[in-house]
Amino acid sequence: MNRIDFRDQISSNKWKSFFLMFVIFAFLVGLIYFIGGVWGGVDIFVILAISIVFSISYLLISYYNSDKIAVASVGAKPASREKYKQYYSLVEGLTIASGMPMPKLYIMESGQINAFASGRNPNHAVVCVTEGALQKLDKRELEGVLAHELGHIATYDMRYMTLVAVMVGMIAIISEIFLRSLWFKSSDDNKGSAVLIIVGVIMAILAPIVVQLVQLAISRKR
Repeated sequence: MNRIDFRDQISSNKWKSFFLMFVIFAFLVGLIYFIGGVWGGVDIFVILAISIVFSISYLLISYYNSDKIAVASVGAKPASREKYKQYYSLVEGLTIASGMPMPKLYIMESGQINAFASGRNPNHAVVCVTEGALQKLDKRELEGVLAHELGHIATYDMRYMTLVAVMVGMIAIISEIFLRSLWFKSSDDNKGSAVLIIVGVIMAILAPIVVQLVQLAISRKR
């Protein structure tokens, strides 16, 4: 049985992730193209230019605020060093051993066992765990969970998945706007591009589903 080197596996996963990211981008461009075809009076290049500006702005805002957005979305609060001494000591030990900078630590008020990491890079990262994880896991189990989350930070998984999530969300938003906009097209306009409209509607419905499956495939690989 041939063994696969861990570093080779990471390299392979990165290439596959980039390919899947390209698939999402291709769906985005295809969706915009069909929308431009349905709305025949509008120059497709104008639609593409507006979409690109909107997409880049959306990506930049999400990219530079991903850690804040993540903790705010779950109502997490900064962890007090005095109250959560073991939490701090475990993370500090792991970061010193791995040569990583210390992330900001947060707590979620939940009895469930859960944890996540977020941030665009190791210097702007957060780790968040639930009260349940701190109470129900022993020291070695908790250390394993924290090491797992720090591993995501070290390999920039959070940055990559943030960009993928934003692109998936963008396609879903564009699809929803397009489907709702069809209500405002006149019946005369619809007759001239019935086939194109049908294809556009199918694309708008299927695109969010397909890219969501691609996102799950990327998440599993990472």
